Amino acid sequence: MTGLAAAVALTSSMATAKSDYASPYGYDKTWNAALRMVRVDLGFKVLEKDDASGYLLFEYRSPESGPKATSGSLEFVRPQSGSNEVKVVAQIPQMPRYHEQVLLDDLAKKMHDEYGDPPAPRKEPAPPPDAGTDAGDDDNN
Repeated sequence: MTGLAAAVALTSSMATAKSDYASPYGYDKTWNAALRMVRVDLGFKVLEKDDASGYLLFEYRSPESGPKATSGSLEFVRPQSGSNEVKVVAQIPQMPRYHEQVLLDDLAKKMHDEYGDPPAPRKEPAPPPDAGTDAGDDDNN
């Protein structure tokens, strides 16, 4: 019974393993670079893609997995207002987590090689200084 519980715990932790990268290059540049990296640079077969919804499904291959392909995905989370940073989440559930991280490191390097240094982060305008309390207001007396 203990062996079964350990197997279930190990399987569930592998299924939720994922790595992420915060791309400062904006959504369109990040999406396009990732698609080119997966399809052209790495030669993986793209199974499904949707740039509007922000996901890319592909067949992942590595020397460790042998000739058999395993499923992989990249998810692109659009930036919050006032930011240009896109969160890219990689998942390759059947492989050790470092495969996901290597994929994201390759994407970060490709982005820098193709687009140069990332743009400076947008700065939110400073809020106006607090005017303090109105000292001459005696409505409570």
